[in-house]
Amino acid sequence: MIERPDWDHYFMQIAAVVSTRSSCVRRQVGALLVLDKRILATGYNGAPSGLSHCRDIGCIRKEMEVPSGERHELCRGLHAEQNAIIQAAVHGVAIKKSVLYCTHYPCVVCAKMLANAGVLSLVLKENYPDTLAKNIFSEAGIVVNFIV
Repeated sequence: MIERPDWDHYFMQIAAVVSTRSSCVRRQVGALLVLDKRILATGYNGAPSGLSHCRDIGCIRKEMEVPSGERHELCRGLHAEQNAIIQAAVHGVAIKKSVLYCTHYPCVVCAKMLANAGVLSLVLKENYPDTLAKNIFSEAGIVVNFIV
């Protein structure tokens, strides 16, 4: 018999599947916003709807050898967390007091958005060296947990 996953592992497995839709050439990230064990919205990183994908036209950050975590404004794509927030907004779904499940630690830009959106906690798989994001989560009282 297959072992039934707990809720955190279940949602993280779904986030991993969502990440497979990513069109980023550098990192595939998937995110879910969950409230009361129900998925409110999903997101993956990639170019905005209707725009050419980086896999098709290339990545300016890769070409310029921009290190991870720097010069976010050069990226034509949206982060998975941003896309999940946008998807919820487009469909009129409130995400206040939700939990973010994400395959990777959010950057500082996403940290600010998640704090302002009222997300209460994060469940993450991969860490990311963004001290400012960590400080924002701490100051905002957003609980960060890692899953293996």
